Amino acid sequence: MHQKTIMVVLNTSWNIYNFRLGLIKALQREGYAMIAVAPYDHYSVKLEEEGIEYHNIKINNKGTNPFEEIKLTYDLYKLYKKHLPDIILEYTIKANIYGSFAAKVLGIPVISNISGLGTVFLNDSLSSKIARKLYKVALKIPETVFFQNSIDRALFIDEGLVRTEKSALLPGSGIDVKKFKPLNLFIQKNHRFQFLLIARLIKDKGIVEYVDAARILKLKYPEVEFAIVGAYYPGNPTSISRDTMHQWKHEGAIKYIGVSEDIKLVIAGADCIVLPSYREGLSRVLLEAASMEKPIVTTDVPGCREVVNHGKNGYLCKVKDAKDLAKQMEKMLQLTEDKRIIMGRNSRKKVISEFDEKIVIQKYIEAIKRILKLKGH
Repeated sequence: MHQKTIMVVLNTSWNIYNFRLGLIKALQREGYAMIAVAPYDHYSVKLEEEGIEYHNIKINNKGTNPFEEIKLTYDLYKLYKKHLPDIILEYTIKANIYGSFAAKVLGIPVISNISGLGTVFLNDSLSSKIARKLYKVALKIPETVFFQNSIDRALFIDEGLVRTEKSALLPGSGIDVKKFKPLNLFIQKNHRFQFLLIARLIKDKGIVEYVDAARILKLKYPEVEFAIVGAYYPGNPTSISRDTMHQWKHEGAIKYIGVSEDIKLVIAGADCIVLPSYREGLSRVLLEAASMEKPIVTTDVPGCREVVNHGKNGYLCKVKDAKDLAKQMEKMLQLTEDKRIIMGRNSRKKVISEFDEKIVIQKYIEAIKRILKLKGH
């Protein structure tokens, strides 16, 4: 009996390495040969070092050129035809759409994962309308479509983008709770309380509201630090420019740390993690922070609210409302240190019981076995 092959397709090698490595390793232990397909970056080499076969593919994440998209579909088709995997796991919008088209031609079963709606559903531009139409066709192809929150799943079903019986829920991409555990850093006596926002620098993450809330709170708590970690995202229509960030820093409202290779260390140094996002699939940053025993302030929206029990391990604020965000952040400031520690512990308990990577891995293994059995593999 030949070894079954599973291909994982994504828009960055960084994403595979940071978010899907646990799943890939678990599938290898189950006896599957694993192939990773993503654009080359310095994490591609790390995937190979982990014993995963890697293939480069060019995906322009921000592009909408139809010729580029046709070429991507053809490139995926060639890769799929060459390796003929038994099953393909797809993530992110372009892999989900064009990868499914390529797999359909070859009769290869697919599992798609909708990790968030992104700008496609947050605005009504022409490219967003086209993407939704393409989704409607593409999502007829996979055997299973995983969603990371029930609101997104209901929206796709209501808009006729996916059939109910094909859809299933996952608790995000899952967290390796052994990797993301509390780090006891040496904190100096004159330590300044630090709020920290970790996100791509786009307005959809609520960065403008965070800066406005920082301005409000600075008047009353000048010693408190409002930090931001994240990469610029120039191709996105809602991106924050370097000039804007420089202005905010110069004004003294926030501290911009840049990007970090060791996010655990950055999270460990903060007192509270803040994410005023407009919408998420299921926020990975919040899950990592919660797993590291951090209290959280985030918006009462799909993909964020799932991580916080208001008043127990953090506070929820209204979306696009800087004043309410400042109010919830002030509540956090006014807690005693002991109460914040208890909140942090509650965060980790919640992650272990609801969002452990093992839960996600088990659901994938079950879906893969069911599909292979169905296809007579």
